Amino acid sequence: MTDIILDSDIAAIAAIQGPSSLAIREWLEERYRLGYRNWIYVSQQSEILKQIVADLDRRKITNSRKVAREALHSLLQCCMWLSSLSEDAMMLEDSDPVAAGLNKAAKRVGESTVIATKMEDRLSRGLPFATIESLMDVPIEQREIRMVDLGCQQDRIRAGLERKLHSILHHREFIQGPEIRLLEQRLANYVGVDECIAVSSGTDALLIALMALGIGPGDEILTTPFSFIATAEVIHLVGATPVYIDVDPRTGNLDATRLEAAIKQTTRLILPVSLYGQCADMTEVMLVADRHHLPVIEDAAQSFGATHYNRRSCGLSTIGCTSFFPSKPLGAYGDAGAIFTEDQALAKTMREIRSHGQSSRYHHLRLGINGRMDSIQAAVLLEKLSIIDDELDRRQNIADRYNDSLDDLASQTDLLLPYICDGNRSAWAQYTIQIPGRDVLVKMFSEAGIPSAVHYPNAIFQQPAFLRDINDCPKSIELANKVMSIPMHPYLSADMQQRVVECLYSSIN
Repeated sequence: MTDIILDSDIAAIAAIQGPSSLAIREWLEERYRLGYRNWIYVSQQSEILKQIVADLDRRKITNSRKVAREALHSLLQCCMWLSSLSEDAMMLEDSDPVAAGLNKAAKRVGESTVIATKMEDRLSRGLPFATIESLMDVPIEQREIRMVDLGCQQDRIRAGLERKLHSILHHREFIQGPEIRLLEQRLANYVGVDECIAVSSGTDALLIALMALGIGPGDEILTTPFSFIATAEVIHLVGATPVYIDVDPRTGNLDATRLEAAIKQTTRLILPVSLYGQCADMTEVMLVADRHHLPVIEDAAQSFGATHYNRRSCGLSTIGCTSFFPSKPLGAYGDAGAIFTEDQALAKTMREIRSHGQSSRYHHLRLGINGRMDSIQAAVLLEKLSIIDDELDRRQNIADRYNDSLDDLASQTDLLLPYICDGNRSAWAQYTIQIPGRDVLVKMFSEAGIPSAVHYPNAIFQQPAFLRDINDCPKSIELANKVMSIPMHPYLSADMQQRVVECLYSSIN
């Protein structure tokens, strides 16, 4: 049992907080504290208020309507509104249309969702209707720990999400709708650059950027071998050649001190990755690039919101590219990405490439791709952007707790905690430790019911598709055998985090 919907009678009882309802209210509050959801069906709001007012009037409480509203508002500290949809009203043939609507709503929330009620006619329908007493008899289990918990975030912004998504259903501009233009403006302002181009994914962002710079066969691109495969994939897709620069083993980011020696006549671009949420050494990268008149693309797929000497990731180079994959610090509900630049001519070219090379409808100036972001993804991102600074602060607090809790273990063992370079503030897309014998630890975590992930188990040139790539990057190979990411998201509770820490201590010791 996870989610519970309170029928109007139970919601009214819980809201009043009388002696008879104290146990129910405490039970709901405990569930909410542990991360479980208690729902109130929005279509029953009026009925709930009527029941509360009737009870208050029987007890001769003055100003009963005002008191009832305050009581219901208080209940919402441990409950959430569950929206009704059009299908919920299409149940007029049922003898109890409200019950039928509740049933529909429960199925949307999840197959295990239960509706708590005291109404005998609804209880006679069987599950999902059940008595509140039977539900309270079931012990509340510790909630499972997730690597990334999008549910908690969604609960926080649900009203705004629903409003924006419904707006799109009504205006029906599903491609390049007004949400896209608004998102581009707000993202550009946030990063601190003139131009933002919303695109279909972080991979397409990189591909479009390379195409706009005219990168192609015969060109060599200096980049990192320790990243998601998209970084090198797009280089090969345009016919260019990746030249891998080994990493700083403390951070996993490209070691900028190795760049200068790798530059040749055929070098056309530097493409560093800002890994795990921390910017690469963009100051040194840009100094080298300026000396050799090379453009730089920052692959900021994991670092949106991070800063490097108080300047935001994506605004540190010729072009910044990011991903809004759902698990990112700023994530959509599907694939999406964005490109940032100060160069208006480049921005114009990239907008054309994004839409099949069009400068106007059916007038194609250049080769392009279908790289547009959907309006629905833009709507999701607009709502999430409104809370990103708070979420970044929460991520930092969680990282600090990890650091404090694991410092003793790191001092006594081979465990290495994340290293943040001077001048950087990480977005903490991941909290990634390093430990020899990592695979054994991953297995122990799994047996303990705690998730983990490996970003990444191989250097890019070890992938079958890239075995022909030339490399001399032993530190990247070593890192791939040691890194392990543990749960990190803005809503990781202190209790859950302590369970992760205890698992690390018991597994390593």
